[in-house]
Amino acid sequence: MTEAASSLQQGIYQTLTGATAVTDLLGGPNIFDHVPGSAGFPYLTIGETIMRDWSTGTEEGFEHIVTLHVWSRAGGQKEALEISGAVSDALHDAPISLNGHQLVNLRREFSQTRRDPDGETYHGLVRFRAVTEFQTV
Repeated sequence: MTEAASSLQQGIYQTLTGATAVTDLLGGPNIFDHVPGSAGFPYLTIGETIMRDWSTGTEEGFEHIVTLHVWSRAGGQKEALEISGAVSDALHDAPISLNGHQLVNLRREFSQTRRDPDGETYHGLVRFRAVTEFQTV
């Protein structure tokens, strides 16, 4: 059985790299699980994932909380806010196909943008809640 969280992360990655509005703002498919040392700003990272049992009496399911991080050094919040908005537009209620699981829903819970302590990096957080069910063949 494919791990639901891994399948969801792959689906999110494929959706975001296929979203022109996102990749245009990032200057390419700068979306990472692990950021290479050569990465330039702006970029997006797939961050923390929490997975909880969400099974019913008849279906095996999971609730996922996924946090995406936007990193910008454009001088101000505008770029981080625009990227966060494009990410939300691309993923909120997106019909993502998952391997071994069915996506019941994917909803944005919140967004936040703040300046990091280094004084030059803006950090955007976009958190999503997804529900998946195990797909039987």
